[in-house]
Amino acid sequence: MSDSIKGLKRTDYCANFGIKNVGDTVTVFGWVQRQRDLGNLVFIDLRDRTGIIQLSFNDHTDREIFAKAQSVRSEYVVAAVGTVAERESKNKDIPTGDIEVIVTDFRIVSKADTPPFEIEKSEKVGDDVTLKYRYLNLRNEKLTKNILMRHKIAQIARDYFYSNDFIEIETPMMIKSTPEGARDYVVPSRIHNGKFYALPQSPQIYKQLTMIAGFDRYIQLARCFRDEDLRADRQPEFTQIDLEMSFVDCDDIMSMAEGFISRLMKETINVDIPAQLPRMTFAEAMNRYGSDKPDTRFDMLIEDISDWADTTDFVVFKNAIAAGGAVKAIVAKNAAAVYSRKKIDKLTEHAKGIGAGGLAYIRWADAEPNCSFGKFLKEGQLDALLQQLGAEQGDVVFIISDKARKALTVMGALRQVVAKELGIIPEGMWNYLWITEMPFFEMDEDTGEWVAAHHPFTMPMEDSIQYLDTDKSKVKAQAFDLVLNGTELSSGSMRITDCQLQNKMFELLGMEQEEIDAKFGFLVDAYHYAAPPHGGMGIGLDRLAMLICGADSLRDVVAFPKVQNASEPMSGAPSTIDDIQLDELGLNIDSKDE
Repeated sequence: MSDSIKGLKRTDYCANFGIKNVGDTVTVFGWVQRQRDLGNLVFIDLRDRTGIIQLSFNDHTDREIFAKAQSVRSEYVVAAVGTVAERESKNKDIPTGDIEVIVTDFRIVSKADTPPFEIEKSEKVGDDVTLKYRYLNLRNEKLTKNILMRHKIAQIARDYFYSNDFIEIETPMMIKSTPEGARDYVVPSRIHNGKFYALPQSPQIYKQLTMIAGFDRYIQLARCFRDEDLRADRQPEFTQIDLEMSFVDCDDIMSMAEGFISRLMKETINVDIPAQLPRMTFAEAMNRYGSDKPDTRFDMLIEDISDWADTTDFVVFKNAIAAGGAVKAIVAKNAAAVYSRKKIDKLTEHAKGIGAGGLAYIRWADAEPNCSFGKFLKEGQLDALLQQLGAEQGDVVFIISDKARKALTVMGALRQVVAKELGIIPEGMWNYLWITEMPFFEMDEDTGEWVAAHHPFTMPMEDSIQYLDTDKSKVKAQAFDLVLNGTELSSGSMRITDCQLQNKMFELLGMEQEEIDAKFGFLVDAYHYAAPPHGGMGIGLDRLAMLICGADSLRDVVAFPKVQNASEPMSGAPSTIDDIQLDELGLNIDSKDE
């Protein structure tokens, strides 16, 4: 039978005690991390969400209490009353390592079965086990700290935006399905059989309507849902720090976000960042880094060597250039010792796997460089290229030739792989970066059609509107992204507020008027009643927490995450529903997986 905690009130959390509390009588609650029975001494490491404190039982302890201490096992829930004392044998590895609690009252509140894994070492256990018992895994100190950090980020966000006159407004979770770039999660309606709600991919339309309603500064920690393939930095449900502002321009929105990021970094991990974050145009990011979310912590920039390549007899280069493509290169400094021929072959296979036709290289390990296409070069051409690139003995040059956009994106991906394998990405750097002057449209390589690069409410730059019908490649958006160390944290933009321009944008996306009216009529109608100029952004709370915590995956900062196939191993979601529910919803399942 469990002991009652009636009459006991927690004095403070375990890790909040220190040498200043010596002599104080305290009451603590928590879980048993470890028990050590030394015969005449028993020590218990007591854990709560803040950390660990040592409980001590000795010859002077009441025998019944001592016996209880001997009986406890890992993960028992216990309560203890005692006096804080300075430890004889101190532990510098924990904040409370200078003290212990000499116990005078001890109660076993709840007994635990033997856990399926050791909580302290859960990171060494497979995901199939730890995610099934996620509530146990969350007791692990590292995960506990991550969840607390996520909470602190949310708290700072609310405090910051509240202090800047933002109003928190909750937008609906069950909405009309409208195209926003990913597949919707849908909810069938019992009352309206055959009709469905969608879960919001973002609060985009509703937060714009709050601007039209006159709430000129909106903030929400918004839950968003997207039915898309998962990866380490993507979950089907996520949270974004969502904001919208009226009577502003892009600079105003970015400045507001910079103030938040600056305060956040200082109050969470005591890091100072510039008051104004650096900016880079989309074109420069792609041309120099091969990515619209570049990692600027290391160099190895992409060089265009198309002019040089066109003078060679290497048909692969010449064909790419003749087809309007380009030849791009990166120089991996001091990489020849790492990149053997075998390792280069492996990198080549990786390049092919992400769309490249192949990977040319120059490996300068010995006195004479080894060039994979050297037999197609005239005398002096190799030396000219090495000089142009600033390559030296010990370096490796990697070269991709293809359509310009593909050559850049593949090279950008290889740049990251090579940097990781060389170990040249520095730790402890926080390179925030704004990407600006975003293209409004992008070419679909498969169809050759121009498609929207952003949601359909994004405002084009004023001097670009003239090209909407004539040259979509020249249209730029009043849009911007916030990037941290190669990870996109946020997208933002100014919004269209002119109903005629908005209607035109829908038409450019291939919508007929009937479809526009059906899906977006309520928004277009709202514009007829005067809309203020407005814009906003959504900062990914999960990704921000992941990076600040130094985690490898969103799973490490989300309390109950989904796995690769969007299921949750702990609860078994998603699951089937019974025939009664199906009938109520007017649904019929043609086939069921056994």
